[in-house]
Amino acid sequence: MSHYRFTALSEEDTDRLGAALAEALPAGTTVALCGTLGSGKTRLVQAIVRAYGVPPEDVTSPTFVLCQEYHGRRTVFHLDAYRIADDDEFLELGPEEYFQSSHITIIEWADRVERCLPDERIQINADVTGSCSRDFEIIAIGETFKDVVDKLNSTLVSPS
Repeated sequence: MSHYRFTALSEEDTDRLGAALAEALPAGTTVALCGTLGSGKTRLVQAIVRAYGVPPEDVTSPTFVLCQEYHGRRTVFHLDAYRIADDDEFLELGPEEYFQSSHITIIEWADRVERCLPDERIQINADVTGSCSRDFEIIAIGETFKDVVDKLNSTLVSPS
């Protein structure tokens, strides 16, 4: 398991991380976002999608619709498992189709449906560390996405 830790001291730092992730993620990546309310999950998705040419104001947490699609330079499926009751309800959404596509799939509250996720994925754990600061741990689960973490390690400097 390969991992990278990034400390964001501001929303602008979170935006830098999102832009770097957007460049590093290969087609077909599933990103599992985990963290408490207010930990920066949706902000990070906005930054990733903005890097693909979608206005950040078009990106909202899909808590009540369960899935948003964003079409820019790349297509991003943005799912939210916060209101999902159990694995069966999540599987009814047909996530395998998203996981098997050549697009980027990002799932907020992914820890709630961990058993349903692909064996190979990027996991991002977000933690609140202050009023504007967040800590992000990016983990390559499996070998497929190890290069993503290696690229972040070599190109992105944490502001801390």
